[in-house]
Amino acid sequence: LSLRAMSLVYTTMLAIVPLLAFAFSVLKGLGFHRDLEPILQGFLAPLGPRGAELSTQVVGFVDNVSGTALASLAIAILLFTALSMAQKVESSFNFVWRVDRPRSFARRFSEYLSFLLVGPLLMSVAMGFTATLASTTAMTRLREIGFIGNVFEAVSWLTPYVLIIGSFSFLYVFVPNTRVRLVPALIGGVFAGVLWAGGGSLFTSFVVSVSRAEAIYAGFGIVIVAMGWLYLSWLILLLGAQLAFYVQHPEYLPLGQRAPSASNATRERLALSAMLLVARDFEEPGHGWRIESLASRIRVPRHLLDPVVAALMAAGLLTRTSENRLIPARDLRRIHVTDVLAAVRSGEPDSHHQPGDEWNPTVASVVGEVERAIRDALGGRTLADLVDADARTPEAPS
Repeated sequence: LSLRAMSLVYTTMLAIVPLLAFAFSVLKGLGFHRDLEPILQGFLAPLGPRGAELSTQVVGFVDNVSGTALASLAIAILLFTALSMAQKVESSFNFVWRVDRPRSFARRFSEYLSFLLVGPLLMSVAMGFTATLASTTAMTRLREIGFIGNVFEAVSWLTPYVLIIGSFSFLYVFVPNTRVRLVPALIGGVFAGVLWAGGGSLFTSFVVSVSRAEAIYAGFGIVIVAMGWLYLSWLILLLGAQLAFYVQHPEYLPLGQRAPSASNATRERLALSAMLLVARDFEEPGHGWRIESLASRIRVPRHLLDPVVAALMAAGLLTRTSENRLIPARDLRRIHVTDVLAAVRSGEPDSHHQPGDEWNPTVASVVGEVERAIRDALGGRTLADLVDADARTPEAPS
């Protein structure tokens, strides 16, 4: 996570002006462009007076870019930079959520563009609504009442933190290219929001204590301090995403950052379990199985199930619907248990055994005996037979 956060710092330094220029042009067209500077000042508040100075310089530069250089080519460059930044953020979130496949280019373009267009507007509207509500005559009178005034002050104090937590939670749901449930996202958002607020206070104290370093770094001091705050912010955001991931997938906790692995026996059990659940749901139509829900039902990390499902699909035993749900690829009575076992055994070809190699005759004989014993023991049993047997077996308590 630390390396990902550092990578995002440099990407942010390169993309912040184009990103803000794009947001500025959107807000300016809707009459909300004056709300951009307070948002940036709030983010850079932990830098102290230097934060206000830096935000003024950035907004001034953005204003110049927006006013003089937004020709067609400039808009295209700004849009490309903003989308590249969003792609880098998605890549980091996918890493945390252990997602191998990013969004397609079409989805990436449409969803990122929608977010870049709507995100600044929603933030500005929320801040504007809060400020307008606080300045109304009715609210002014209510604030003069003792108890209600105290409640209003508490709500006013909490509002920025609620917006931060809501923004973080939205990112945890929207950015990863996988389904994230609301409760884990909210837990991660609360954790990251509180940590970000606390980290901001500590960072402000740190900036004040090391202000003498400006004599050494001169004009570069503000850049170094800004990079430090950006790194801390990205790290907190990724830590919140990781917490949300572990809340949704507690089965990964014992693994830590290690890649999960399965023995051949485990792969065979996973294959049979997956095929049985999919077949049972196919016989008695229910909600259908996506690979995420299937992994949750079997109680294994998805990374263990992904290669098993891929092998079953490659063998023509499973297929996906247009809704990305798994169904049997052919009639259940034409899918033998031996087919399922053979699929996961041959699903990952051995790169060390070349096509021209020959096994030792003794080894080949033993392997053949094992395979014949398996076929004889199963006696031509099919997936339909497993479904029937499972229907007669009482459910084990969970």
